[in-house]
Amino acid sequence: MTARLTAAIVQDAPVPLAIGPGIERAVRGIADAVDAGAQMIAFGETFLGGYPVWLDAAPDAALWDHRGTQELHAILMDQAVRGVDDPRLAPIQELVDRAGVLVSIGGHERLRQSLFNTQFLFRPGQRPLIHRKLVPTMGERLIWRQGDGSTLGVHRAEWGAVGQLICWEHWMPLARAAMHHEGEAVHVAAWPSVRDMYLVASRHYAFEGRCFVLAAAAIQTRDDLLDGLAQAGGGGEARNLLLGMPEGEQQFGGSAIIGPDGGVIAQAGAGREILTAALDLSAIGRGLTSLDTDGHYARPDVFELRIDRRARESVVDTDG
Repeated sequence: MTARLTAAIVQDAPVPLAIGPGIERAVRGIADAVDAGAQMIAFGETFLGGYPVWLDAAPDAALWDHRGTQELHAILMDQAVRGVDDPRLAPIQELVDRAGVLVSIGGHERLRQSLFNTQFLFRPGQRPLIHRKLVPTMGERLIWRQGDGSTLGVHRAEWGAVGQLICWEHWMPLARAAMHHEGEAVHVAAWPSVRDMYLVASRHYAFEGRCFVLAAAAIQTRDDLLDGLAQAGGGGEARNLLLGMPEGEQQFGGSAIIGPDGGVIAQAGAGREILTAALDLSAIGRGLTSLDTDGHYARPDVFELRIDRRARESVVDTDG
């Protein structure tokens, strides 16, 4: 097993709403991280398409039949990634194959007429592994449907397992337990920004799971949203809604790389940055001496977790 691993978080502004230009920006960020020696690279929540900050920051965005909200939703539907075989993702996969790295990046994913908040884990020579957010938080339910247990998997690299959860899933105790059972060496915690309590959740996850955590976030301003809207071919009421948001910063980074003891190894500021750290994977085994929540600190005679890993469909056809 590899004793050391170089990890990186690409903290950058997405191209909101415009997936094609957003993929181009992501490829440049991945290339820069590879040049910095990274073997494991993470981006924040819905980097491909951008986090829908208007749900919190735009007045009246949640009003019934709001034309601006409807227009933005229609753009996301049109622009969203159509599964892991979407040809627009090919440049990311090609770079991952050439460099032999792992890349976790969030995006809006469309399945039929619904959108998911999905974290894609690109792997050399394999199709991406996906995780769909189990519970969209508060106003996010205007955009995303719920994921299911079929995407709670991990990738097993030669140096250890890699898993992903998104934002407030890190306050779902049973989701954490399911992932800790997989024995993650590196966990990607995808956030819009790493606020104080989000850093608390990420550090707790690292300590509880005895793993390294890449708490990955992005930066975004109102002007980024307006520029992305123009690149996606939108305007009208969608633009008016965005203009109702406060000017300036909407997402402010704060990405962090955290060790199995819960300590912050490296943390980014509020601007563009490639945050890197050398991870000593032997620290995982040392930490397990005192705490293994899936092993000697579990009580299967008292507590039992059952996970339904079947993909759930709204319509199930049966023959006869």
